[in-house]
Amino acid sequence: MNNAPADPIGPTGPLAALPAGTRLLHIGPHKTGTTAIQGALFAAKDKLPGHGVEFPASTRHPMEAALAACARPAMIGDVVPTEQHWTRLLKQVEATGSRTSVISSEFFADAPDDETVARIVEQLGGERVHVLVTLRPLARIMPSQWQQYVQNGLRMGYEDWLEHMLRKAPYEKPNPSFWHRHRHDRLVERWVRAAGADRVTVVVVDDRDRDGLMRTFEALLGLPEKLLQPVPDTANRSLTLAETEMLRKLNVEFRGNGLPDELYSKLVRNGAVMHMKNSCSPTAADVKISTPDWAVEAAGRIGAEMVERIGAMGVRVIGEPALLHALPAVPAQPGPPAGEARITSEVAAQALYGALAAAAAAPVRHTAEAKSRTVHQTSSKELVRVLGHRCLKKLRRR
Repeated sequence: MNNAPADPIGPTGPLAALPAGTRLLHIGPHKTGTTAIQGALFAAKDKLPGHGVEFPASTRHPMEAALAACARPAMIGDVVPTEQHWTRLLKQVEATGSRTSVISSEFFADAPDDETVARIVEQLGGERVHVLVTLRPLARIMPSQWQQYVQNGLRMGYEDWLEHMLRKAPYEKPNPSFWHRHRHDRLVERWVRAAGADRVTVVVVDDRDRDGLMRTFEALLGLPEKLLQPVPDTANRSLTLAETEMLRKLNVEFRGNGLPDELYSKLVRNGAVMHMKNSCSPTAADVKISTPDWAVEAAGRIGAEMVERIGAMGVRVIGEPALLHALPAVPAQPGPPAGEARITSEVAAQALYGALAAAAAAPVRHTAEAKSRTVHQTSSKELVRVLGHRCLKKLRRR
């Protein structure tokens, strides 16, 4: 049963809209509903100006701009972020003039130090910037973040990864970004030092209320209720245990043979994994990634520490802070050991097809008015024809 309130409630009552002209900067972090919000804002982009709000980015998620601002590298094999990406976004924000605007990227949470955070706030408008941080319980973030790291090449199994993150000081290997993003008290503190406690809001995401985050954004931006609507995005779904284990073992082979990052990005992440996500939906029979009790309890203790520290910072907190360290009412049923997770032939076939399609695909040349098609917009027949033609050319050269 959903016991969450129907309307967004702040610490002193119903939420009031931020002052007109505010530049709302949503910094995530990862796995806290960022993709859903970005999709909803982008889908409503043409409606927002009628209510005094602008979404200045040209894409759903200005990831390259955020990475450039934070001087962070791209995911392996992806487009290298440059200062031009960040400068373009700043110009788009500046063009909104005195109107309210909203910028969202979880990669702002990766800003490495106080100097970078302060520069981002100043360049986006200084005192006009209001920072929004969305938080979920660590116990819910950990499995989702692990499988995301696997999608970017991680080869370590889940329980081993948990051991490193929770039990092996300095808790930085193999993913130092995890605690930089998800030690939430320190994350909030960094942005408070740059923007001030009165211009930082923390939203506790309640997973029982699927639309709660949408309604909170509407209230803060002064938008009509239900203007922001979820946009289906199968490509953003989490992988099942079996899918993640298949990919993790592929990562071991890929790295063991020294293949280039660009090939991984094209064939694996944007080929096999993307096509598998788009083509196969998890069923009740699929085993989810299960976090052992000791790790859930450890995450709860850390969550309680973070809530106490955030509460002492003087920032506005929307939602129930206790959710960030509450243990599940009913412990999750442990799934089979990772070694016993089995992927279906259908999922395996779709993943293989995605890799083959990515290898075969090339921009399809159209008239000047048309756009090139992606692999997933191209028919199987045409992809097989292209792949066969390329193989034949290679054989003839040999």
